[in-house]
Amino acid sequence: MEVDRILFENKSSPEYPTVVFYAGVHGNEPAGVQALQRLKEYVQLNKVKLKGNVIAITGNKAALSTSKRFHVEDLNRMWTKDKINKTLETPSEKRNQEQKEQFELLELLDEILVEAKGPLYFFDLHTTSSETIPFTTVNDSLINRKFAEKIPVPMILGIEEYLDGPLLSYINQLGYVSFGFEGGQHLSETSIENHFSFCLLSLQIADILDADADRKYSYIKVLTENAQHSKEIYEIYYRHAIDPSDHFFMETGYTNFQKIKKGQLLAEVNGELLYADHDARIFMPLYQSQGEDAFFAVRKIPKWILSFSAFLRKQRIDRLLILLPGVRWASLSKNTLMVNKSIARFFAKEVMHLMGYRSRYFDKEFLLMKNREADSKKELYAKADWMR
Repeated sequence: MEVDRILFENKSSPEYPTVVFYAGVHGNEPAGVQALQRLKEYVQLNKVKLKGNVIAITGNKAALSTSKRFHVEDLNRMWTKDKINKTLETPSEKRNQEQKEQFELLELLDEILVEAKGPLYFFDLHTTSSETIPFTTVNDSLINRKFAEKIPVPMILGIEEYLDGPLLSYINQLGYVSFGFEGGQHLSETSIENHFSFCLLSLQIADILDADADRKYSYIKVLTENAQHSKEIYEIYYRHAIDPSDHFFMETGYTNFQKIKKGQLLAEVNGELLYADHDARIFMPLYQSQGEDAFFAVRKIPKWILSFSAFLRKQRIDRLLILLPGVRWASLSKNTLMVNKSIARFFAKEVMHLMGYRSRYFDKEFLLMKNREADSKKELYAKADWMR
C-alpha cells in the first residue's frame, strides 16, 4: 500500500474543533487507511459539510508498503521521552526507518497544536491479529472516558499501564482527548466498515458532522450490531510479554473477550506449553509474527465503580492519599505519587486506579503512579455537548 502522509484534510477556522485520525501506525493494519480513504470519498461525493477541521494521517508509510508491522522497531512503542529525544538527536541520514516516520509525525503534530485554537481530538485506528468485535482502548482520564462512552462498543481501560510508548499515551500526556479504536481482524472487510463508521460517529460527537448524516449512512447501527450490542467496560489486569527472540505459537481459535478456564492450554513458548493459571477473559491473543504482547487478561468493571471513581476525582480526594502508609508525593507538582510496595502492596493499585492514578514503572522498592487527570485540558472541552 503506497499512500501519502496526509490521507485527507478539511481545513476550517482554527477556532472550530479539530479531529485527527491516525491509521497504519502498524504497517500490517491497512483497514484504517482504507477507511479514511473511504471517508474522503464519502465527504466529497455526498458534499458533506464539515463544521471543523479534519486531518487523516498515515502512520508508518514504509511498513505499509511491505505489509509489515514495522521494519526496525515498533513505531507505536517509540513515544517515550527518551526515544523521542533519541530520534531528534540522531542526524537525519542516520535515522532508522521508524525514526524517520516518527520525525515527520512529530513535525506534523507540532503544526497541528500551533494552529488549533478549539477542542482537539486524536484517534488511532488499529486492528488485531485475532477475530474480534470492535472496541476502544482508552487511557483512563475522565475526558477520554466521557467521549468514549458515546461509542456503542466495549471500552478497555488501563492499557497504558502495560505498554511503554504508544502514540496516544504521549498525546494524552499533552492533555487532549485521545484513544484508540480497534475495528476488527487485520484483513477483514468488516474492519474497514467499523473504522469508517467510527470516524463518522466521532466527527458527529465532536460537533463537526451534523447528526442528520444518519440519513446517508447508519454508522451507529453498524457499530452497535458489529459489537453484538455490547457496551461492557473492561480493565486490563495482566499482560503476558514475550521477547522478539522467543518462538511463540498461540493455540488456534481464541478470540477477544473469550472466557478461559484454569489449566486451559493457551500457547507454546520456546517448546514449552503454556497453560492458564486462573479463570479469565483473554484479550488480544497474538496471531502474527511480530509483537511483544502474547496476550492480555481483562475483567469487567461495574458501571457504579466508574461513577464512584468520577466522583472521587472531581472532589480531588486523591489529596488524602498521602495519609496512607508508604505513600508520598514524588514531586512538588503533586501529580505523581511514590508508593512503597512493601507497605502498600495490599491496597495501592486498586485505590490509586479509582483516583485516576496509573503505574508507570517499578523499581525494587517503589511504584510510581501518575495522575492522568492532572494533564487533562478539561477547560478546552467544557462547552462540548458530550461533556454534559
